[in-house]
Formats: sequence, structure tokens, C-alpha cells
Amino acid sequence: GKKYTLPAWVSGENPYPRPDPMASCPQATLHCRKTKLAVVHRAARAKMAAELHSRSGKLIGLSNSNRTAQRNQPVQEFNHGLVLSREPLRDRDVFTVRIDKKVNSWSGSIEIGVTALDPAGLEFPSSATGLKGGSWIVSGCSVLKDGRSVLEEYGRDLDQLGEGDHVGIQRNGKGELHLWVNGQDCGTAASGLPSRLWAVVDLYGKCTQVTVVSCEPPPEMDGEEDEEVEDEIVSGGVAGLGVAGGGMTTNDALLFHEKCGTLIKLSNNNKTAERRRPLDEFNNGVVMTNRPLRNNEMFEIHIDKLVDKWSGSIEIGVTTHNPNNLDYPATMTNLRSGTIMMSGCGILTNGKGTRREYCEFSLDELQEGDHIGLMRKVSGALHFYINGIDQGVAANQTPGVVYGVVDLYGMAVKVTIIHNHNHSDRLRRNNAIMRALSPDVGRPRPALSLTPEPDVPERLLFHLNCGQKAAIISDGRTALRPHATDDFNHGVVLSNRPLHSNEVFQVRIDKMVDKWAGSIEIGVTTHNPAYLQLPSTMTNLRSGTWMMTGNGVMHNGTTILDEYGHNLDRLKAGDTVGVVRKEDGSLHFFVNGVPQGPAAWNVPPSVYAVVDLYGQAAQATIMDDMADLPPLPDDSSEGPTAMSPGSPCSVSGATAANDLRFHQLHGTNAVITNGGRTALRQNCRSEFNDAIVISNRCLRDGELFEIVIQKMVDRWSGSIEAGVTAIRPEELEFPNTMTDIDYDTWMLSGTAIMQDGNTMRNNYGCDLDSLTTGSRIGMMRKATGDLHYFINGLDQGVACTGLPPEVYAVIDLYGQCVQVSITSSSGPLDNSLCTSNITEKSFPIHSPVAGVAHHLHSKHGKNVVLLGDGCQALRVDGYAHGIVFSAKELKTNEVFEVKINKVDDRWSGSLHVGLTTLQPPDLPSCPLSGLSPSLTQLRSKVTWVLAGSEVRRNGVLQRQNYGCSLDRLTVGNRVGVKRCSDDTMHILIDGEDMGPAATAVAKNVYAVLDLYGKVTAVSIVSSTLVEDSESVKAPSLSPDSCREGEEDSTPCENEPALVPTVMTFLENHGKNIQLSNQNLTAARVSSYNQGLLVTAQALPRQQLFQFQIDRLNSSWTSSLSLGVIGHSPDRLNFPSTACCLKRSVWLLQRDSVFHNSLKICENYGPNLDTCPEGTILGLLVDSSGCLHLFVNGMDQGIAAQDIPSPCYPLIDLYGQCEQVTIVTNHVSVVGGERGDMRCQGDMEKADMVDGIKESVCWTPPPEVNPNKTCEYQALCSRFKELLALPDGYFNEDAKYNLCYCESCHKLRGDEAYYKRGEPPRDYALPFGWCRFALRIKTHCEVSNAFKKWHIAYHGTSVGSLRCILDHNQLLSAESSSIFSLSPVKTEDHGSYGEPEENSAPEREIPRVQLSPTMRYSGLEVFAPKVQFRDPRSLRCHQAQVGFQVCVRPGSYKVGPTSLGISEPLDPRFSNAEIEWITKEKGGTLLYGLLIRVE
Repeated sequence: GKKYTLPAWVSGENPYPRPDPMASCPQATLHCRKTKLAVVHRAARAKMAAELHSRSGKLIGLSNSNRTAQRNQPVQEFNHGLVLSREPLRDRDVFTVRIDKKVNSWSGSIEIGVTALDPAGLEFPSSATGLKGGSWIVSGCSVLKDGRSVLEEYGRDLDQLGEGDHVGIQRNGKGELHLWVNGQDCGTAASGLPSRLWAVVDLYGKCTQVTVVSCEPPPEMDGEEDEEVEDEIVSGGVAGLGVAGGGMTTNDALLFHEKCGTLIKLSNNNKTAERRRPLDEFNNGVVMTNRPLRNNEMFEIHIDKLVDKWSGSIEIGVTTHNPNNLDYPATMTNLRSGTIMMSGCGILTNGKGTRREYCEFSLDELQEGDHIGLMRKVSGALHFYINGIDQGVAANQTPGVVYGVVDLYGMAVKVTIIHNHNHSDRLRRNNAIMRALSPDVGRPRPALSLTPEPDVPERLLFHLNCGQKAAIISDGRTALRPHATDDFNHGVVLSNRPLHSNEVFQVRIDKMVDKWAGSIEIGVTTHNPAYLQLPSTMTNLRSGTWMMTGNGVMHNGTTILDEYGHNLDRLKAGDTVGVVRKEDGSLHFFVNGVPQGPAAWNVPPSVYAVVDLYGQAAQATIMDDMADLPPLPDDSSEGPTAMSPGSPCSVSGATAANDLRFHQLHGTNAVITNGGRTALRQNCRSEFNDAIVISNRCLRDGELFEIVIQKMVDRWSGSIEAGVTAIRPEELEFPNTMTDIDYDTWMLSGTAIMQDGNTMRNNYGCDLDSLTTGSRIGMMRKATGDLHYFINGLDQGVACTGLPPEVYAVIDLYGQCVQVSITSSSGPLDNSLCTSNITEKSFPIHSPVAGVAHHLHSKHGKNVVLLGDGCQALRVDGYAHGIVFSAKELKTNEVFEVKINKVDDRWSGSLHVGLTTLQPPDLPSCPLSGLSPSLTQLRSKVTWVLAGSEVRRNGVLQRQNYGCSLDRLTVGNRVGVKRCSDDTMHILIDGEDMGPAATAVAKNVYAVLDLYGKVTAVSIVSSTLVEDSESVKAPSLSPDSCREGEEDSTPCENEPALVPTVMTFLENHGKNIQLSNQNLTAARVSSYNQGLLVTAQALPRQQLFQFQIDRLNSSWTSSLSLGVIGHSPDRLNFPSTACCLKRSVWLLQRDSVFHNSLKICENYGPNLDTCPEGTILGLLVDSSGCLHLFVNGMDQGIAAQDIPSPCYPLIDLYGQCEQVTIVTNHVSVVGGERGDMRCQGDMEKADMVDGIKESVCWTPPPEVNPNKTCEYQALCSRFKELLALPDGYFNEDAKYNLCYCESCHKLRGDEAYYKRGEPPRDYALPFGWCRFALRIKTHCEVSNAFKKWHIAYHGTSVGSLRCILDHNQLLSAESSSIFSLSPVKTEDHGSYGEPEENSAPEREIPRVQLSPTMRYSGLEVFAPKVQFRDPRSLRCHQAQVGFQVCVRPGSYKVGPTSLGISEPLDPRFSNAEIEWITKEKGGTLLYGLLIRVE
């Protein structure tokens, strides 16, 4: 062959390539070149070309010998990141870069391509798509030539690549452009490229750093033979897939495999799959992908068609089975290996359910047009996506090689693979075309000198370049859509110049059409209108644009603030909107001159104002007279930033509070909605934790973060936990509960203040576990570093101190608490307009009653002015602070009525009306500090209010859809309120009574109105009767008028006798109930539930309703519950249990109180599940509407308040309780004495309190209920019978025997500790034991011992009982046998031993251990256990015995335990004082035998 000479461009003499001199050589010469010089040739090329050019985009920094490029300010800037190769590419060389770093602040990512422009003289545009003059750029999934799209859905989506991925660009020998991703060729992207091209890489959007890794041909392309083979593959493979079809696909594209289910038909180049005969067949519709899925690759489909014939729908997932070898099943869930499918809302692994509630979306509920996707992450985690929303991890450790699977099952008929996985990508590519048309788009422009004369600035007008459906008139001041009823978009207009800092751009809406949804949008953009190709709507732009749309804010088409301010979609013609960029770079919007707060930060200077006449907005005019606008109010409690009532205002003012939201990062089970203002725990009945939410920013000093509880479930224990943390949300790894965090965190859990997971203090001023729906919780860090909590606006005091300056608010939606929302103290109210009206003829009009006209009180809201001698009220400013009161309290059935005189349709909302116990004379003289902004927030006293159609009591919703909504009233309508004699509130509209709105309304109430929202003026039209003769109307039974009569216990002669209502059970009851005994007895005859009972008669106030538990069945758990229901039960549909009743029900269950199935009180009274047979339970509603529970005649206190009248007693025979009978000897309780029913605990507590002695001899009290039987007491009695002790030792009257089991001592209301003796000393009741009273002397000397002596306990063995009782003297532990003591002479059987005067001296009394608590004396070392068989049940038990004794003060020594026990045995007594030692004869008196059975 011919001698080969290296070309000069290889040796470095010339930087530009020349034609290869060996191009025409014979094949042998080519082989010689390939074998001898290919390596040298490639090495020379790589060394010369694998670098970046020194000239680059203005934000690029080069390092690593110009191999690494980094975009500076990556979080603040998204473009100006263009770099080019140092030298032109050579044919077949792949210029490859590695993605080093990405950020999530932007959309879009790396773009790569080639250009014919020499970088040495290039003026770099802001992005690669701005290159002209022969440039081909791959952006996302698109290929653009000179900025215009030439190919869609090409190859891999560059936006989906992650850090570490490699991407390269190549021009092959045929002049074709190829993209390489991670070493794989994506096929031909373009053809006909010139020979001299530089590689282009754009560090755009998310991509912030790349490194050049190589510039050489791929391994299989070392020579011409390989090139020819490669050319054959491309032409035969790619072209064969349909290059001429327009939408080019390659052998790398994700398609459906040709082998599929028997009923599947593929089309659209295998991108679309359809099930044949969809109305006849519902399965055999399985399709799989043509290749395995790559890591982090999205497999997404679009639902094209559904049929409404079958149940079930599409299923999607992955499988390890190769479609070439798979025998396709009828449905994919039939496969029992290597398959993970999402079906419905659950996950099936190998056909078996592994997660029943994977996400809140169900595939069976999706509609045509919805998207479903999946992705296997690098970590092996499998994620599913519904309409682009990540549903979280569905499975871990997914196999490395899996194929995508779709099962067109049931309703699902047709789907199409989506290669471009979200709409924003398409919009971003469209925007790339726009940027290409305007190379300077997005580049910060120098400030223009627009004011040649300082006093005459250039006027702000609309630019003449506007949307294709828009027009500019009135010399540039007005923009309109001339055909607004035909088109809803293409109405974008921009200002003619950039805005100056602090310059307000404001427009007035001139014209609206009601055909479309949506309305005006306003904002700013960096794009110059002279060069911008205007989009159909401004939110389509993906660079340099900030827009307020609806009540949210979008940046580059992505929502950054939701629920930001006033909803622009609700504005009307005449309203104004404005925008301003301040000097600090913050962006603010205005609605009707009211600032909505900061919407964005770091907005560059020299931005143009933008108005999008979208939807309803048809015409707008620039308002350039801003200097004449009235100043904005400084009071942060007005307008859209009204603070929560009773809550301290933020020191930062209104705008500072507007931006408080929940952070987008949160616990696994938490969901943030309502623009970041609402947080809820999903799957609340199956998940109780993993729902931590945190504020979006640090709390300022003195700033209140307050939330309101909106939803609770009665399924879990525990409830909401609240606090603060110094951990940034981005750095917080959200645990199961916030109290698991062991650093920089302070939480309130129940009543405990916890720091870093450890309890700092207990019994803080509030209990979060006791809060209910509607309760408000606030947190505030004071400037001193103290943390305060606020409950319903009331400061609970300092919780902890020493907090760092920057803390975030934290809410843990734990247990019962399911949903909370940030209150109005942290955000704006909605002043949207209400358009519906009511005419006067809608209601009958009656004349007001004759008499003296009513007047309004001089104390009122700060925006109110009274006119006409107090008969008219006018709100002169704002929309709130319009509360007014009647001048005097309303009499019973007295109507207070006003007429609406004036409305202002700029505001939403309307008049509020109600009754309040707040006394206006007690308000401070200054109206600014005494009243809440609105009546619904007035909670300092009990207030009943109708707002719209909702009735609220102290802000808590009581009724919905009451009467006619007040929001519909207009000028001329009349509204009245009255309190009726049955303690109900009635609302009258135009004289028509709407019925009772609220019940249990207190006496001595004032009428109260709120001139809120659109109602600005009212006048009184009612009057009070002059003839209030006492002889005509009975005096009011107010507390003041009754107080004197209550002190006199003698009834009046003319007072009628109180005849109790005879109570029986209603025939309408649960299906398992059978009534008998003239409906006085009810029995549950089947199962354990369906046992609801209600009385046929309403329960009168002050009458005690009692019933007895007749029969219990220990086969079941739990027991009865009881309460009252506030509506007629005649047509009540009884559920299975009482806890399912949700309307006007107060229920006592176990030891808790429930209202409408929500727990409102715990640890109330005894546990009803422990009540034995024979227990008498009672219910009473007192004159104040308070519900009381009685147990065996003992009042357990107030269980609930505001019980309506009438109400009906309710009993649920549940579980163990099978039969009850109404007690017919009715007791009317009006506060009389019940001193004859005092129990031991009551007497012991009264005998000696603070050292005061009783002056009467004490005798053991009678038992509360002599007829009561206790199974535990009966068991102890049977054991006592087995001991064969003489009856003469015991008191004959069994009523003095007391059982201290949990049920009995709770029924009596015993306290755990009492005082006895002189001086008084504590002792504990022997809970868990049963006492049998011993016979004692009755003369005064002995009985005085019971008052003056102390109470103690002595544990002993069963074998010592008889000896102790025989000698009436305790034995020491060493003297456990009756033979170890000499007998002591006694007077007579059962009396206490006294030695005769001349008798011989006795042996020394042994040393005896005593204790003030049976927790010590009952230890097994003192009271050994013995085993016995119960003769009744034949079960084996263990028993212990001991004595309750009286011990003379001074006869014993107090000392530490002799057992060496270190752990405390009793919380009241320390181990150093728990053992008493006595050796003094006659120092103890036996009082009772104690028995405990296990």
C-alpha cells in the first residue's frame, strides 16, 4: 500500500480539519489505517477537543482546565448558561458531558446541540434556543432548528436526567445529528448538517454544572466498516419504524410490545393499545413495554376511552417477565411471580394485596383524559403517578429489570403512551420557540433613562404589540378584547416601558362578560414586548414572569402561592387591580387599593407590567392618578387581614401575617390544601401518626400562629400536639410524632410541656387532648424567648423559656385530630361579592308593634355612627367593626327588629343578628379595644348568632341551612330577633318567624347586630310595650328574682305541687329490645348491640329519671351507656349503638362524656362498665340546662351544659348490660340536702379538716345502697365463710361492710387519702380489699378513739386470724402461731383485754408493724397468700388477709421500711415513713377484717 502521512491538523499545526487524504485509498490501506493509527488518531482528537471554549454565557464559570462549567447564582437565575466546545466537532466524535449538579428551583434542564456559529465572535444569547444561523438544539424531547421545532417526542427526555447521567451530541459521516444518553444512541435527530459545527451545551433551569468527559467516536465506530454497519442499522431500523411519518420514533423509544393480550389491537406506531369488543369482553387486554424500564424513567399513559358497562378499570404496574417469553394471562393480577400492579387504590404483589389503601385516588374512578404513570427509582423504590402527582412509594426493592405493564380491564378500553410527561414540558418547549424569536428575552436590561425632565416622567401606557385577540385604544390607556364573547384568551397586553422601583401599575376593569370562567390576571415580566411573541395566556410563559391569577401567584407557570389574596375571578366592573415592584425586589399586588402583601422576592429590576384580559375580563384602563388615591389604613385588624378574636395581634402588622402557611414539606400521611392554609391527615381511621406539618417560615417575635381544629375522629387516644422547632423544614426528617425529635424542639402534648422528647413540666394550663372541633390553638414566641400558648384566644401563660430567635411553628395531627386550618390571624379574609337578592314581596310584611321605639346602646363597634337618637346605625369605614347592641335587655317574647337602609355591593357577607349575654355597659369606653371585628368572633360572653344561614354559639357551628340566608337580603328587608319563653332564639325576616334557631338561651340577653359586609346602614322599626304590668305577666324567673325565694325553704301557699312526669320506654327502639312490665322494663334478647332505648316522655327540668341494672352478662365486654337526645325520637331510625347518633345527643359512656359522637370530657364519674347488678343510675337536667349523672342517688356533678328543652333520656343496652327497669319512686331534686346518704369517705373527710374536730360521737356510716350486690364482695364473703370464724366477732349489720373494689369505691366517690386523729395524720383507703366490720364497744371512751386515734393497717397470715380475734391483740411477724403467746385475760367474748388490778405482770407485748397504707401492709411478706377453691364457681383463687386498726397517737414510732425496698410503694408516703412500730399494750383497736382475693 501507499505510505501514510499524518495530516497537519492531527499534529496540531492547523486547528481546523481538512479532508482526510486516505478517503480514496483502497480497502487494504483503510485497514492499515484502522489497525495502526486509529488509537493515535482518537487520542489526538480527544486531547484537542474535549474542552470548552473560553467564551461562554455571562453567568458561566469555567474550571478544571475548561472542562467543567458552572452556572453562577443557580437559585436566582435560570439561564445565561451557554457553553460551546473549544473546537469544531469532527465526524463521528461524540461530545459527551456529565451532569454534575441540579437544583429544583426551576423547570427545564440541560439542552445540547450543535451550531455553525464561531464562538470567538458570538454574542451569546440567554439560552441555546436563541441561537440562529445554523443551530440544532435538543430541548426536553424536542429538536429545534434555529429556535423552531422540527421534531417532537424525540429520544430521551433530557429534563428527566439526573446527576451523574451522561449526554452527548454527534454529527456522523452522513451529516446527521445524533443524541447519546448514557452511552445509548437515541437515533437521528436531524439531517443535512454542515461539516463545521461546534458542540453546544446550555446549563438551563435545573442543570447548574457539567463536566466534559470525552470527545471521541463510540467503541463500535472505529472505522469505515463500522460506520457502514451503523448506517445500515439506522436506515434499516429507524427508517423502518417510520421516519417519514413525521412523528419520528426510534429503537430507544418506549412503545408497546408487539406481543400482547389476545383482544389487544396496537396502532400509532405501537404507542396506542385498544381492547377489541369492549362491550362483550372485559379482560384479555394485557400489554407490556417493548423494553425494560430504565432507572428514573417515567412510563406514563393517557386514558383515551372508557366504557360504562363493567366494574373495575385499568390496572398498571411492572413485571420481571419478558414479553417475548410470556404466556399472557387473562388479567395481570393472575400472575403469581415477579409482578407488582396498582389496582383500584391498592397495590397487588404477585396477585395478592400488599397495600390496601396505597393512595387516595382509585384507578377505577379515573376519567378519559387522565394520566397514569410509574417510575422505578435508582433506589429500587416503585412510585405511581396520577395526573403527574407522585403517590409515594408503592413497593421497595423492585427488581432491577422490569417491564411496564398495562391491563385494559373492565371499563378501560384504549390508552396511549405519553413520551412528554407533563403539560408544562410542552409549554416550556413552546416558550423555547418564543425565546428563539427574541434572543434578549430574560436578560436583565439596564435601567432606562425615561425621565429627561425630572418633573415629567414618561407616562405608563399599553404597548402596541399585544395579543392577537386584543386591541389598544384611547392613546394606549385602554386595552380590550373586541370579540370577548367569541374568544376567552389571546388577550395579553404589556406596559410600554419597564416599571420603576416602587411605581404602582394599576388598571380598572371597565367591562366584563359572563360567558367564561376565570377573569383578569396581572403581573410583571422581564420580556420586552417589542420582541415577545405573545402567548395565548401569560401563565404559559416559563421564564421571567410573575402573575397573580385567581387568588394565587404563579412564577413561570408554576404556582408559588395559593390562597394569596382576594380572588380576582370575583371582581366586577369598576374594581381595580395593581402591581408594584419595590426597591428590595419584592413584588406586591393591590385589589381595590388594598395591599395583598408580598407575593414574590428577588424580582429583577426593569420588569414590564402585564395584564391578561382573560375569560370574563373584556376591557381595562390604566389608572395613572395614583397620587390622588386615599392612603391605605394602618389598622391591621381591618380589611383583609382581620385578626382572630381574642388573639394578640402580630407586631409585624397585617402584611407580615398574610404569608403564614403550612410548608410544602410534611409528614407522610399529611396533606396540605387550601393554598397551604389547611392540613389534614389522610386515611384517618387507619393511620394515627406520620402527619406533622410545619410553618413555611420562622415566627417573628410576638407573632401568633393560630389554627382551628376542623375535624376529629373518635377512634384513637391522644390528640393534637403543638409547639415550635428550630429545625428548618428542609433539614427535618419528619418522624412518626414530633415528640420523637431529640433536639431543638418544644412541644405541648396533652398537659405536658416537652423539650427534645423529654417532659419538662406537667399540668400546664391547658389540655390539648380535651379540645374539640372548633377549638383554636395558638403559639407565640415573645421577644424575651418565652413560649406562650393560646386556647380560644386566651393566653395560657409561659410554657417554657430560653427559645432561640428563629423557630418554626409545628402541628402534629395525631390521634383524634384529623384536620386543622390556619385562622384569619394569619391570612386575609375573602371579600368576594354576593349577587343574589330577596325582594320585599318574598315575605309578608307586618307593622311593628306600637309603643316606645327601641334604641341602640351607646357602646358599639369603632366603625359605627349612631343617628336619629340611637334609632339608626351607619358603618362609615371598612367592612367590619360594625357591632351594635340593643339599649336594654330583651324581655321574654320581645321582638327587636331593624330594616336595612343601605348596602354596598363592593363587599361580600351581610348582616349578622343574634343574642348575647355580654353586658354593653361593662364594655370599656374606648370602642377600639372592647369589641371583636365581627359578631361571629364575639366570644368573651356567650353569644348566639345567625350569619348567612348558619347558627353559631360562641363561634361553634350549631345549625346549617336555617331559614333564609341573610346574605340574600337587600334594602328594605327587615330582620328581627327574640328570645321566647321556652329559652329559644327565633329570627324573623320581614315579620315571618323562621322558627327556633337556638335552644337553651340564657336569660338577661341583649339583642346584637353586626353591620357586616355589604350592609352599611339599618334603622330600628320595633318598639317595646309600655304596658308591662306585673299583674298581667308573671315575673321573670331570673337568678336575681329567685335568689330571695331560694333562701326560704318554706314553699308558698299558692305554689302548685310539683307532680313528676311518669316515665316509660318508647315503643320505637332498637331491634333487639323487648319491653315488658307496662314498658318500664327493657331487655336485650339477642346479640350484644341494637339495644337503644328512649323514653316516650320528655324529661322535665329538675326531675330525676332513674333506672336499675337488672341483669348483666359477663360473656360480653363493655356495658351500657346513657344520656339524652335533643329531638323527638318518634321517627328516629335507631343505629346499632348510641355512639353512631350524630345529632343533638349527649352520651355518657365508660367514664367519658360525648356530644354528637365527639368526646368532650374524660374521667367523669365512675366507669359505667364496672357498675354491678342492682346499681341505680339516674339523669337530671337542672334549671340551667346542665346534665347530671346520679349513681345510687349520688350526684356526680355536671356532665354537659346547654341541654336543649325538650330532651329525652336515652339508654343503650350494650355488651354486658341486658336488662334495666325504670325506678318509679321519682325524686325531684331541687338542691335539697342529701346528708343522710353520706358514705365513709364523706364522713372521714368531714371529721377532721385542717385539725377541726367534730363534737359528736361517730358511728360507722350506712352503706350508700344496702341492696347493691358486688360480685367481688360476694367472693370475699365466701372466702370469709371458709375461714369458719365465729360470727360474734363481726358486726351483725352487714351494711357496715364496705367493698373497696374499683367499681364500688368510684360509685361512692371515695378519695384515695383522708386524715384522721389528733393531730391529724394521712392514711390511704384500702383500694382492692373488702372490709368486714368487727364488733366494737359503743361507750363514749371507745368511740372517741375513732376520732382522736389514727388509722393504720396490719397484714397477717390466715393462720393468725383466730388468735388475733380471740385475744383482740395484733401479733408480730415472728409470733405467727397461737401457741407463742400467753393468753391474756378478757372480760367477755369480743371485748378488749384489760388486766386485773392485782394480777401478775404480763409478758412484754411483741413488736408489731403497722402502716398507713395497705400497699405496704398488704405485701406478701406480711400477708402471705393462700389458695382456695370458690365453692360457687369452683375456680381457684389466691387470698390475703389483714386488719384495719385504730392506733393511739404517741404509741408508735414512724420509721423506714424494714424490707430494704428502694422503689416508692405509695405516692403519698415516703419509704422513710411508711412503717409504724408499736410495742405498747392497748395502743391498737381492731376495727375491721380486710380480705383481698385474686
